Amino acid sequence: METKYGRNSFFDGGLFAYIGGNILGFIITACTLGICYPWALCMVYGWKINHTVIDGRRMNFSGSAFSLFGNWVKWFFLSVVTLGIYLFWVKIKLEDWKAKNTSFISY
Repeated sequence: METKYGRNSFFDGGLFAYIGGNILGFIITACTLGICYPWALCMVYGWKINHTVIDGRRMNFSGSAFSLFGNWVKWFFLSVVTLGIYLFWVKIKLEDWKAKNTSFISY
């Protein structure tokens, strides 16, 4: 769609890559009993962001499963200590982590 600045915003990912990535992420998560969920999340979210262009500028996801895994362990520990109360904040913390690892590619 044309914006007031004359640039386009679009998504150029394909259906088969989307389906394949989600199936692979599910299989990896299920086979590892959830331990590799951060890897699956980074793979799927990274694919989505890396195929997004806003106002003519391509986005980039730089997060790694290793850094998310560290946060995941911390969030799990805090959820156990607070008897599940911290789970209300985990979704927000995850969105914050995604935002911190998302940027525009500079040319």
